[in-house]
Amino acid sequence: MLNKISKRVYIMLHNHDTDRPVLGLIIGDKYSLVVDAGNSPKHAREFLQEVGVMKIPPLKYLILTHWHWDHVFGLADMNLTSISNKLTQIELRKMKEYMWDDYSLERRVAEGKEIEFCSENIKKEMTNDFRVNFQTSVTDICFATSLELDLGGVVCVFEKVAGSHSEDSTIIYVQDEKVMFLGDCISEDYYSGPLSYDFKKFKSMIEKISKYDTDIYLNGHREPENNTEFWKVINMIDTIGNFVGDDLDENICLEKYKMIYKVEPSEEISYYIKSFICGNKKRL
Repeated sequence: MLNKISKRVYIMLHNHDTDRPVLGLIIGDKYSLVVDAGNSPKHAREFLQEVGVMKIPPLKYLILTHWHWDHVFGLADMNLTSISNKLTQIELRKMKEYMWDDYSLERRVAEGKEIEFCSENIKKEMTNDFRVNFQTSVTDICFATSLELDLGGVVCVFEKVAGSHSEDSTIIYVQDEKVMFLGDCISEDYYSGPLSYDFKKFKSMIEKISKYDTDIYLNGHREPENNTEFWKVINMIDTIGNFVGDDLDENICLEKYKMIYKVEPSEEISYYIKSFICGNKKRL
């Protein structure tokens, strides 16, 4: 069952069991657009089955928020005109050279080319027998930094915003509906060592997101958030990033926090302090 977000926007909710992200449906008067392709052919087909019972203009386009496996493995089964930014396409072309059976996954984890979290969830989502012959796909249309698409009665804006999580991160803003698909752009860097935030990348990304008059934000692995909920979290992360600055010592930073605010940092605040310090170290 798809959840209605606004008159023209529906989503299939995320599922943490196998790291399935939110999939989106944007309905125009002429055509309909899908946001992200799912983490497997099965995920894609389940989404298409739900859409198939709806009386809407035909599905024509699909836009990817970024290249990570859980957002792209269902691309071929969606069988739509697919769109991404150029950086996403570059990564998708690299993925086409990979094999996805257990042995290949485990070898890439050992070589540092894959992370254990992704390997484990790929195995949960798809059997090894299926993955022996599985091959990923590339998109049909690429853009450099931004693109607008008129579906008839509704315009969608795609903009590459980058961020710590992935350099190719793209937002999808649905004009008139004031709804934004974020993919995973506000998340940390999961792929290179300890989880981390790069404050400069975070600031640049937020500046791009803030240009849009948005009521509902749709994160790839979280529940929908209204404007107040979203910016409360973002402003908190931004405040901590400013506080950390260029510091490299977690203990010193935590002590400084206690001296300034006269309170022990919460578990959440400590986590973000550590994440920004890890980001600083990665830049060295």
